[in-house]
Amino acid sequence: MWAAGNSNAWYWKNVWVMGLVAVAAVSLAFGPAVAHKGGTTGYATVSVAGQTVRYALSLPANGSISGDAARDLRDFAAAVTRHVAVEADGAACSGVPAEMRPPSAGRASIEIVVLYACAAPIRHLSIRDGIDTVLGADHHTIADIQWPGGAKQVVFEKEHRLVSIAITGNAAPERRAAGTFVSYLGLGVEHILLGFDHLLFVVALILPGGRLLSLVAIVTAFTVAHSITLALSVLGLVTLPTQIVEPVIALSIAYVAFENLTMKSVVSRRWAVSFLFGLVHGFGFAGALAEVGLPASGLAAALVGFNLGVEAGQALIIGVLLPLIIWLQRFPWEPLLTKVSSIAIMAVGLVLLAERALVWSM
Repeated sequence: MWAAGNSNAWYWKNVWVMGLVAVAAVSLAFGPAVAHKGGTTGYATVSVAGQTVRYALSLPANGSISGDAARDLRDFAAAVTRHVAVEADGAACSGVPAEMRPPSAGRASIEIVVLYACAAPIRHLSIRDGIDTVLGADHHTIADIQWPGGAKQVVFEKEHRLVSIAITGNAAPERRAAGTFVSYLGLGVEHILLGFDHLLFVVALILPGGRLLSLVAIVTAFTVAHSITLALSVLGLVTLPTQIVEPVIALSIAYVAFENLTMKSVVSRRWAVSFLFGLVHGFGFAGALAEVGLPASGLAAALVGFNLGVEAGQALIIGVLLPLIIWLQRFPWEPLLTKVSSIAIMAVGLVLLAERALVWSM
């Protein structure tokens, strides 16, 4: 009697644990999705020449331009002019919207240019970025500030909306490249941690466990593949339309989770699947980078920084999950746990596939 009761308790305890894992898998997908939509990233080039400051802002379109696109752009350009305050030597400069470009076939971003006229040649520049008033508190802008003989890169974000710069001296190219590298490194880490689809794909890849060498091969194949297509796409050598890339990324999640459920010994050849779909994920990373924008100078530093940031974020997640997966292999109910988790991940992948296919077909 005791043995039967103990067995039932063990069974329901593990069902409860697996239910929690399934909920966690779905939360992993949809929780970060909400966080990702809560903040935006923009890229600004600020050029100082004499008494003029040219502020060129690039933002992901993300559906904000709809209906009368020209009217929406004019309103947004006016908002940028009001909320980005420029001062020269303590005196406010007058801003006027100069150019407004909607998204196009070759560019998935909005571009706004504002010209600021100052009363005298600029020796000390101050910029207060208040666009968070329009785009939300989580918005941040990577700004590349340039003047004859110097440059500086800053990030406007929470608790750091004001920057003051002495327009003198000559910034060394090495320092400019280092600033670009660090900014895009952080952007890469943020993208992989909040880009729930890439993260979910990696989780599905390593979920069956296996020998450490096989798991390293899987992760390495994914890294090499997406690094190749990220570089090729950013350099304009090979591109794929977003209408293809985003649904295929969702399909990759569902397919790998399906493999976990139906195929035996998938780990031994999983590196090939990882590499194949990794190529597509690289185009997804490139699309995210294109939405933010790339600096006119320091392209290599930005590309390397972003890619290493993606790898750092990926390594952080794997470093947490892999020891847990290996430890769970000691228990007899681990295969069932893997199946339940894979079912949850596959369901999320199929929902994403349907959602993205529907969006792009409209």
